[in-house]
Amino acid sequence: MYRTLYGPQGAHINLDGRDIINMASNNYLGLANDPDLVKAAKEAIDKYGVGPSASRNIVGNFAVHDELEKALAEFKGVEAVLVFNSGVAANTGVIPVLVGKGDTIYSDELNHGSIIDGCRLSRATVKVYPHMDLAKLEEMLKEPTEGKKLLVADAVFSMDGDLAPLPEMAALAEKYGAMFMVDDAHGDGVMGPYGKGTVEHFGLRDKVTVETGSLSKAFGAAGGFVAGTKEFIEELRPKARSFIFTASPLAPCLTAAALAGINKIAHDDTLVKRLWENREYFAKRMQDAGLNTGSTVTPVIPVIVGDAEKAEELSARLYDKGVYAQAIKFPVVPRGTARLRVMISAAHTREDLEKAADAIIEITKEMGII
Repeated sequence: MYRTLYGPQGAHINLDGRDIINMASNNYLGLANDPDLVKAAKEAIDKYGVGPSASRNIVGNFAVHDELEKALAEFKGVEAVLVFNSGVAANTGVIPVLVGKGDTIYSDELNHGSIIDGCRLSRATVKVYPHMDLAKLEEMLKEPTEGKKLLVADAVFSMDGDLAPLPEMAALAEKYGAMFMVDDAHGDGVMGPYGKGTVEHFGLRDKVTVETGSLSKAFGAAGGFVAGTKEFIEELRPKARSFIFTASPLAPCLTAAALAGINKIAHDDTLVKRLWENREYFAKRMQDAGLNTGSTVTPVIPVIVGDAEKAEELSARLYDKGVYAQAIKFPVVPRGTARLRVMISAAHTREDLEKAADAIIEITKEMGII
């Protein structure tokens, strides 16, 4: 169900004309309406105009694109980065460059749809393993194949908030000669020191072939990116179809905003620490109340109720109390696992979190969920 915003994205939003506590946004660090990002975007509009109106490989590449890619590479600790107009475009663009017909991809069953689409576009054989089942994954990797192998997974799974066992996966990829790709869309700005990501959190920089990420979540702007070696990024630039065949690369104003967001957290981890303090408080409230939060270990906190109608009712009754948390049901999640997906932000005050937690606990008790 669509609801309409009448103001900026934040911890509180004007939704359908009402002031609502926002527990549904990916705005992890509260940067989406940060004054520094807004200022950077406005200045970029004055300098560059609204849109590029051409592929970056033709005449749509602006100096601010190069500045963002340099800053991202330094932040992520890689040689080079290529920025796309979305995380979806990054995944669908990079996978067909890594592998093709005659190669084999090993993909977690709960990987993001953009990874699934990138796998399909590659025309490689795709072997899907049960969610985080390393024994089954190894069994698949052992099977004889022709061509190249690619192991790909989300680092943080966006519906469950659980964390992929990247160290063990990296070891398996190395053991069986597979490239290793990690999508860290929900880990960038969240996991690791200064929010540098899940790969950094596990200390696996030299074990990951390619990493993709998002600029539309913790970094407060829009866009996606691919991070890797300079050699690979130079190969990707003329080959990724979602990069070269668009006259709508990331708008300069959004590029400048993303750059401001990265610069804001690169040397100051205050927001990242606040995010995790908020996450620990809220998760404990849910778990102490007896609610099912699944296997979450991140600021994505599902409140699993099972029945789709109950999840929708819970979401609607919360909205009546001034709290917005979206009901998620099949086909986004498996049947019987319908839930609220609660997204914690550094922008939430303790009062916000208390009110939201109190409302969820009160209503789930009334509904007989707990």
